Amino acid sequence: MNTLEKRSVSALASVYAMRMLGLFMVMPVFMLLGSELEGATPALLGFAMGAYGLSQALLQIPFGMLSDRVGRKRMIYIGLVLFAAGSLLAGATDSIYVVIAGRILQGAGAIASVLMALLSDLTREEERTKAMATVGITIGLSFSVSLVLGPLLGGWWGLSGIFYVTAALAVVALVIVNRLVPTPHQHKTSADTHPAREMLGRVVSDGRLLRLDFGIFALHLVLTALFLVFPSMLRDTLGLASSSHWWFYLSVMVTSFFAMVPFIIIGEKKRKMKPVLCGAITLLTLATAGLAGVSASLVAAWVGLFFFFMAFNLLEASLPSLISKEAPAASKGTAMGVYSTSQFMGAFLGGALGGFLLELAGIEGVLWFMVVMLALWLLVALTMPAPGYTTSFVVQLHKVMGNQYDDIDDHLRRLPGVRDVVIVEDAATAYLKVDRQQFDEALLADFSFVRQASNS
Repeated sequence: MNTLEKRSVSALASVYAMRMLGLFMVMPVFMLLGSELEGATPALLGFAMGAYGLSQALLQIPFGMLSDRVGRKRMIYIGLVLFAAGSLLAGATDSIYVVIAGRILQGAGAIASVLMALLSDLTREEERTKAMATVGITIGLSFSVSLVLGPLLGGWWGLSGIFYVTAALAVVALVIVNRLVPTPHQHKTSADTHPAREMLGRVVSDGRLLRLDFGIFALHLVLTALFLVFPSMLRDTLGLASSSHWWFYLSVMVTSFFAMVPFIIIGEKKRKMKPVLCGAITLLTLATAGLAGVSASLVAAWVGLFFFFMAFNLLEASLPSLISKEAPAASKGTAMGVYSTSQFMGAFLGGALGGFLLELAGIEGVLWFMVVMLALWLLVALTMPAPGYTTSFVVQLHKVMGNQYDDIDDHLRRLPGVRDVVIVEDAATAYLKVDRQQFDEALLADFSFVRQASNS
């Protein structure tokens, strides 16, 4: 990357991280501290925990598309102001109903797709994968840090303090966007990072993608539901003071992260993604079922949560990669938009349904609900064909006459390892899905219509 790209990626990744940190910090303490709110019930607390996911899911793709018209940075400013306002509203009240409104307002700042579109505007095609990976790593780190910071801040300043810190993070993010993120001269239409209306029908009718969308839906439903019950189990059943929860989560997250790395390598390098995926879902299901029986032992709870997050981290890292592989050519941005919408809808329903079940059937009712959802996901995954091992490849074309694009399409499809081709004539760009073990990009040099080629 050049200096401008490094600056842009670092700044946007930090904005993404601050926003996700603010959303996640409340999760490990909300059920413990939120019970003091006026009108709080388990069902309302669960709804409040997942409420941000509803507005995120509904507004994710519209925010991205609207940024084409009014500008990326303007939509990011709007989103961060909404996020800060929701945080302040939730922090300034003692009412569970106002907290719910604040959480919905937090989620209304649905800028994830806009951030990715701006990332596309500020990076070259050949650096795009590296930039997206940097953002992905940052999100994973912010989640891990939030499980440690949440209990610490909650112990010092209570639930309101966490919301006020979240608002402060949003203000810092606004300053970063204003001072450090360059303003692009033009919007780039990138199929990698930006949802497109014309691609939506193709994506939502693809059975392989729908299975993966259901997977991230189930994964985040279960994650949200877990934090409805596990903090209370730690404090009330296992006798671990709330002020000590941070080290419990820290030790689990660090060890589980390193434990999952070998399986990522096996899945990607050995082309064993389906067995690894199904194995991780099975492990997650068994770990969740095991948590129902840890009432007598803190060690057993640690082991159960270790295997839970070992599987969770593996799946969280693998699913976006599979979406990228399975998305039709020129549809990755749209596929990721639908995927993100499914993720946030899962978080919403995990809180809403989990809270209802907690009030109706107690902790065990929520845990077995989680097990049923994971078992259903396992059945869906087992029926999924083995994923392809294609990657996106972008070819910049010289401007040619419109009737020549059919010939270009035909030439590209005949190359060994090319599985799909979509040409965007307005951008003079061909998007390919290729199998890297069979595809030789050196062959592109023989074609006079190729201006530049790069991995995506």
